[in-house]
Amino acid sequence: MRVEQDHDYKVLIVDDEPTNLRVIKEILANNYRLSFAKSGEDALNIVEKDRPDLILLDVMMPGMTGFEVCKKLKSEDKTKSIPIIFVTALSDDTDETMGFEVGAVDYITKPVSPAVVKARVKTHLSLTQADELRVTRLQIIQRLGKAAEYKDNETGMHVMRMSHYSQVIALAYGLTNNHAENILNAAPMHDIGKIGIPDSIILKPGKLTDEEFAVMKTHPQIGAEILGDTNSELLCLAKSISLTHHEKWDGTGYPNQLKGEEIPIEGRIVAIADVFDALTSKRPYKEAWSVEQTMEFIHSQKGIHFDPELVGVLDQELDKILKIKDTWVD
Repeated sequence: MRVEQDHDYKVLIVDDEPTNLRVIKEILANNYRLSFAKSGEDALNIVEKDRPDLILLDVMMPGMTGFEVCKKLKSEDKTKSIPIIFVTALSDDTDETMGFEVGAVDYITKPVSPAVVKARVKTHLSLTQADELRVTRLQIIQRLGKAAEYKDNETGMHVMRMSHYSQVIALAYGLTNNHAENILNAAPMHDIGKIGIPDSIILKPGKLTDEEFAVMKTHPQIGAEILGDTNSELLCLAKSISLTHHEKWDGTGYPNQLKGEEIPIEGRIVAIADVFDALTSKRPYKEAWSVEQTMEFIHSQKGIHFDPELVGVLDQELDKILKIKDTWVD
């Protein structure tokens, strides 16, 4: 396994005074790959050609100030995530406030302390690495969810809709913004286990036999095995959703016949969101139900298939749900 070293990180130092560039070079040269710019314009050109992982940026420079350089970088999608630390002799609170307003992550005052420079650079590169890892995990989840679509009659728009429905329901139920957003991002994995189901069953246009349905009912467990054991909060949530979204409130669901609040809340939320969208969408084997027919069915399953409280939440949030349905059209 390749172990990433500090030397893999690129740090751009921007200052119009050569002495200041030399000072910071001496502090960081043994740990990072350094590049240097003596003006804001030069810094932007360097960033365009060779994107750094972090920028140490002077504020008071002729031509473009550091504030202007920072605003420019933060306005571009390709560069807005680069952490910028202002290194400046300015010590007024107003200047520091301005720096944070334009997008800086930290401030180091001149004359610089080597220990402070090293600590701040290391801290913000660690935060960047953690954020990149989170984004990578999210991208893996999204791509695996897309892989599952290729094995199913359902469309990518179904996955988008039911995931957003799940977020709306989660928020209205009282979950935190972070928990609801994680459900939004994990919900596309609910049917990942269908990758392990034979095409002859997944793509069969007619009704499944009892034997075929028994095989189909193994997809939640297959999904949980694909996602495996992990310390990632998002992947743990995706595993839970995969394993429990076919459980029913009265204990007659599968694969583990969980009952009531034994079913994790994310599984209960995705269950009602998934069924709502499946019923209101056209499929090769059925026409779309009207919203009225769908809600009548869901109410008939209150306390049977669905958590009774979540049926009430769906009623309450129906206008938001329908706006999402109109946004993500097949």
